[in-house]
Amino acid sequence: MSKFQRKDKGKMPGISTASLPDIVFMLLFFFMVSTTMREVTINVRQRLPSATEVQKLEKRSLVSFIYIGEPRTAFQALLGTEPRIQLNDQFATTADIAAFIASEREARDESEIPFMRTSLKVDNEVRMGIVDDVKQALRRANALNINYSTLTVESIFD
Repeated sequence: MSKFQRKDKGKMPGISTASLPDIVFMLLFFFMVSTTMREVTINVRQRLPSATEVQKLEKRSLVSFIYIGEPRTAFQALLGTEPRIQLNDQFATTADIAAFIASEREARDESEIPFMRTSLKVDNEVRMGIVDDVKQALRRANALNINYSTLTVESIFD
């Protein structure tokens, strides 16, 4: 016969919650560090065209985006359904593009200005007339590095 006997024989021990605050703070810290806030709210419809030969931009911080498309449903009562130009969070005209490019240049370091690009995010149902007007305004503002944002596909004939 043994001299010692277990008192809690058959009982399950309770789950320790001592490490729960550590896990919660670790998750909170992770999301605080890894989350990026959206800088621009897109107010125009964006269905980007597809392309097969696409190059990824190296430094996205040097890219200024110009959105062109039909206004979202919330703005259609005010602006109609004709395609509009969006610079940052506001609707604009081609006359506002020079001031937009100048403000983007002022926000950057002088050594980064030659590497700045302007990316056109154009809805695939927008006519080229407004895109050509934007390109002419960019040319007048001396913003000559332009690219088009697209979706990558294996083949455009599928």
